Amino acid sequence: MPWDKNAAATHADDHARSHSTGNCARYVREAVDAGGVTLGHTHYAKNYGPVLAAAGFRQVHGVPLKGDVVVIQPAPGHPAGHMAIFDGANWVSDFKQLHGLYPGPAYRSARPAYVVYRHP
Repeated sequence: MPWDKNAAATHADDHARSHSTGNCARYVREAVDAGGVTLGHTHYAKNYGPVLAAAGFRQVHGVPLKGDVVVIQPAPGHPAGHMAIFDGANWVSDFKQLHGLYPGPAYRSARPAYVVYRHP
């Protein structure tokens, strides 16, 4: 099945919780799967870059587009890192991130490195 960024974004929105559950990687992986691209598993969100690249995603820069996936490195108190998918308006992980790319205060304060990936 070809990549369907709309299906992936809709899945993310439909399954987002009202707050973080600590399962961002699983929620984003399931959204990408719903969009037609099967990802392998890693234990931590911070390690999904190579998995996304192996599935055909490429690093991009600039304004995010619907279906883009971000992998963020750890922030203090959050050793697993974070990942989210862009729904065209907001970044969504296991919850809708209404404050931008970084999911919470620790990330917004530390501003750790991140990479945005896009499927062609």
